[in-house]
Amino acid sequence: MTEQHITLTLPDGSRRELPAGTTPLEVAGAIGERLARAAVAGMLDGVIVDLRAPLERSGAFRVLTARDAEAGVVIRHSAEHVLADAVERLFPGTIIDAGRQDHAEKFQYDFRFPRGFTPEDLERIEQEMARIVKEGRPFERTAVTREQAAEVFKARGEEIKLVRLADIPDGEMITLFRHGEFVDLCRGPHVQRTDQIGAFKLIETSGAYFKGDERNEMLQRVYGTAFATKDELAAYFAKIEEARRRDHRRLGKDLDLFSFSPLAPASPFFHPRGAVVYNELVALMRFLYKEFGYKEVVTPQLFDVELWKRSGHYEAYRENMFFSDVDEREFSLKPMNCPSHCVLYATHAHSYRELPLRIADFGRLHRYERSGVVQGLTRVRSFCQDDAHIFCLPSQIGAEIASLFDLMFRVYETFGFSQPGIYLSTKPEKAIGDPALWDQAEATLRQCLEARGVPFTVNAGDGAFYGPKIDFVVHDAIGREWQLGTIQLDFNLPQRFELTYVAEDGTEQRPVMIHRAVLGSLERFFGVMLEHFAGDLPVWLAPEQARVLPVSDKFLDAARALRGSLVAAGLRVEVDERNEKLGAKIRDGEMGKIPVLLIVGAREAEAGGASVRVRHRGDLGSRTAAQITTVMTTTAQSRSLDPWPEGA
Repeated sequence: MTEQHITLTLPDGSRRELPAGTTPLEVAGAIGERLARAAVAGMLDGVIVDLRAPLERSGAFRVLTARDAEAGVVIRHSAEHVLADAVERLFPGTIIDAGRQDHAEKFQYDFRFPRGFTPEDLERIEQEMARIVKEGRPFERTAVTREQAAEVFKARGEEIKLVRLADIPDGEMITLFRHGEFVDLCRGPHVQRTDQIGAFKLIETSGAYFKGDERNEMLQRVYGTAFATKDELAAYFAKIEEARRRDHRRLGKDLDLFSFSPLAPASPFFHPRGAVVYNELVALMRFLYKEFGYKEVVTPQLFDVELWKRSGHYEAYRENMFFSDVDEREFSLKPMNCPSHCVLYATHAHSYRELPLRIADFGRLHRYERSGVVQGLTRVRSFCQDDAHIFCLPSQIGAEIASLFDLMFRVYETFGFSQPGIYLSTKPEKAIGDPALWDQAEATLRQCLEARGVPFTVNAGDGAFYGPKIDFVVHDAIGREWQLGTIQLDFNLPQRFELTYVAEDGTEQRPVMIHRAVLGSLERFFGVMLEHFAGDLPVWLAPEQARVLPVSDKFLDAARALRGSLVAAGLRVEVDERNEKLGAKIRDGEMGKIPVLLIVGAREAEAGGASVRVRHRGDLGSRTAAQITTVMTTTAQSRSLDPWPEGA
């Protein structure tokens, strides 16, 4: 290979040496005319590239067609431009802003429009988009200078685009994409022709502040989605409908678990039933803390800002902190526990014999999130983490992280989250500390991952400002990804707080600090878990584990006696004492997602037991009180996902 040539390795292992600057579309044409016509994008070393963008380096290459899963983001991005084109055609004089950066599921555009878009508007826009798609117009990519781009948008009266153009850093390539008369400032990638957008649907409209800043003007946003085929589009909306059914905000209200108030924005109120679930999550972690050697502490919530300046949070994180003046000093509510744990560690001298020291803290944290991004329990301003910090010797890092893997996998398996995705997040732009320490920390985490033998993906630049980290991403029951746990390796905070221990040779040495959370924010995990189970919580988590249903008032005493024996065994059981028909009581129990319903009639009252009805499995027949107690206590104590084992 010469400097003027690149070598592309194709999926079949063959190699092609081509002139530098060859486009993916030209590569597809060299392979075959049919492939070139079907191509929607190229992929170089796992990164999607536009068909018309020149390839300047060698690497693993393949041509994407509409059949490839990765093509969806290109199809949606292209449909996004068709949306803006349709709006400009239907409503001349409309000023467009920008589309969406993440096209994993949706596309969107923001418009300066004098009113909100109506459902009738969306129907007209869809019809116009269909006409544009049918036209089969080619997408054209042009690299331009800043001045040339400015001339284009001035001529079109696109004043918002001039603001966006000014935001592009000096030296960065500027490209325009055009199809027909429509042109926009865009990096791509886009499909070859509009008729490669197989199926699309506009979803909703809303107001959106320019650049997401409430101090700026309100624009009108239109959301949509697109896929290669109608079947894929239908499957997407089926998944959306299932997600609505599982929405933790709706379930939280229906099951009386939690609520919100404008008097405490983005800060949940957990009702008695929700508090039971919340406390069971804490109890699970406390149970495991005993096994894994953690010592629990309680630390203050309000600190002088000098703490945050020393830790580096004031500089790197202050936009997300709550501040207050107290006695002519500036204080902040803590957004995280790590600096306070450094203060706590420093209250005593430590020997190498005491390490590792594992400190756990369920302290409440507060972080400022903009009102436009808070959402139910998954993004709040007041929350608690199953947070812990491990102070250890450098030689203990491997063993500690191996133990953390054991803990993480065990917890996730408890909730049915198997095979989590693992990401190694490396040094971010706003990193503090010695670059050599960063290199050491990143290499150490990589070694730990390789020693464990688990597959992982490098997430470049996404580490914490004080150290690299390993993040755990789980998939819920309908395949959605959620980032939960994290392990962060930190050589910087021990240095900033001048933490030491006395080594075996009598010298003072610096400990290493490992930050870790398993569930993460308990509030966020609560929401994720609720959606994962669709509200059908396993027995050990359910706020009401069983409900006794007397067939009539004649059997109330027997129902109460059964409840009494179950409660005495530590179970959460209620009696439905309403003067309602049994069918209504069963229906209400099912709607309330009670795992086990215990029906007491004449035969059951005489035998001192109940007829057992398990949610989603129906009637299992009669059992004695002792049998019911044994099965349910065993199920709860083992934290089983099965509400009633087969054959029990």
